Amino acid sequence: MTDPLAPYRWLEAVAEGRDNLLGDIFCVSFFRRHDPVEVLARFGPAEPSEMPFDELREKVAQFVEETEGGGGGYVGVIQAGDWSVAIELWGWQATLPEILAGLSQGCEVVVVGRHDYAEHSFVYAIDGEVVTGFSPYWPDTRWGSHPDRLNELIHEVGLPLQAVDEEWEVIRRGYADGISRVFWLADKITGVVFTPSILDGPLLVIA
Repeated sequence: MTDPLAPYRWLEAVAEGRDNLLGDIFCVSFFRRHDPVEVLARFGPAEPSEMPFDELREKVAQFVEETEGGGGGYVGVIQAGDWSVAIELWGWQATLPEILAGLSQGCEVVVVGRHDYAEHSFVYAIDGEVVTGFSPYWPDTRWGSHPDRLNELIHEVGLPLQAVDEEWEVIRRGYADGISRVFWLADKITGVVFTPSILDGPLLVIA
């Protein structure tokens, strides 16, 4: 039987694993019908430059070392169909409601955040308003202006919509493959399958 989560499992690889390209803290945001230049302008006024993913990863590692873990310091964006995909290595700006309000003004944004030392997150926002947000640990606890808007899709990717009483079931369903499932959910909304090949081309980057 085909594993529907196979295209996304690399995104929850263990910290020291060969497939763990993005690390154990990252944020990936999908912006509908905005090109990379427009998206980066929302993150900050810096002049963007092109660089391959490996170079971006090196710069982020240096920044994290110099700031002792004060965020990644860089945002890289690449075009994928009708969506621009913003990648924050060791970053989480787009998961913060006060920042996402500005990032999503006049557009539709889907955000997935992995943070192995805090909490993973999924947020769907339109025109400055968080529509639906939740942690893949606890998908039954949703928030936003329309917390049930994505219920059908959330169910399709195998996340529970209601609280599960048995503690072992919560752990099995919420922790085991939560990141893969919310990236599958992002795929259902955006049509973008976030595979490693997306990182092959140069990214437009600001610091």
